[in-house]
Amino acid sequence: MADPPKVNILLLGDAECGKSTFLSRISQGPNSSSLSKGEAIPLLKDINQPFIFDINLKATPYRFQLYDTASPESWTLLTPHVVILCYDISSRLSLINVQRLWSKEIPRTFPSLADSLPVLLLGLKRDLRSEQDPNGIIYPQEAYRVAQELRCDKYMECSAVSGELLREVWEDVCRTAVGKVGEEGGGLSEGGCRVM
Repeated sequence: MADPPKVNILLLGDAECGKSTFLSRISQGPNSSSLSKGEAIPLLKDINQPFIFDINLKATPYRFQLYDTASPESWTLLTPHVVILCYDISSRLSLINVQRLWSKEIPRTFPSLADSLPVLLLGLKRDLRSEQDPNGIIYPQEAYRVAQELRCDKYMECSAVSGELLREVWEDVCRTAVGKVGEEGGGLSEGGCRVM
């Protein structure tokens, strides 16, 4: 049996914006409610990258290879199928860095892919939106505007800690990634996108 198609997904964003927690929670299963309130999510270790997720979509297997980085030097040799720009909803600086730094790295690092590479904007730590200083918090309207200005293909947000919108975000990532590697429409089966 042939190996499943490999899909490279690159997550870019500031350190501590929530990328590792997001990936770690996905590794537990995006539908997982096995964490009790206040229980820590067992974090994946950077040394084990890429993080491999075997995915089934419409009974077709795929191997997703996710790369989590806050350092351009570690991803310049990668050829991604999708880039996810990540920021912390409770930190205005992390969104500013997406606008001024991370979004600029894509055409510079991947000039031949820049026009065809799907780019998603992902707001993380949604559970902190109500707990922080209102002047620092980014609300969905502002994030959608930034996504449009950056010409992102989609804006999403979730909380890895609470699980809010996690499954929906993961399914959007799966659809986009599979669509990029040539699956017609990249549609999901009734059961959605499952980590195997």
